[in-house]
Amino acid sequence: QVQLVESGGGLVQAGGSLRLSCAASGGTFSNYAMAWFRQGPGQEREFVAVISRSGGSTIYADSGKGRFTISRDSAKNTVYLQMNSLKPEDTAVYYCAARFIVTSRYSYDYNLWGQGTQVTVSS
Repeated sequence: QVQLVESGGGLVQAGGSLRLSCAASGGTFSNYAMAWFRQGPGQEREFVAVISRSGGSTIYADSGKGRFTISRDSAKNTVYLQMNSLKPEDTAVYYCAARFIVTSRYSYDYNLWGQGTQVTVSS
């Protein structure tokens, strides 16, 4: 199985930007659809974005549309989440997830998860 390690979280002011990274090791990176989920304090884990194994298609939650961009770099076995115009309600632990081949917006479809990285947006 692929191991996933997120990085890039931190504290940012509202309106600012942050880029999260998820480095994958083991397995074949190109076989996996890659997604980002997030979980705020006391909240359910929610879908943020997903990118197909080729990078050719993406799906975004309404919460991030127009502000967030998911991308992947096959040469680096890394998926990114560029977050712009951040809001306090974006504060959450952000998790990278992977599943074999097919994209999904549902957390129960993913069997591979990173440890999470904290994003805190101050007002």
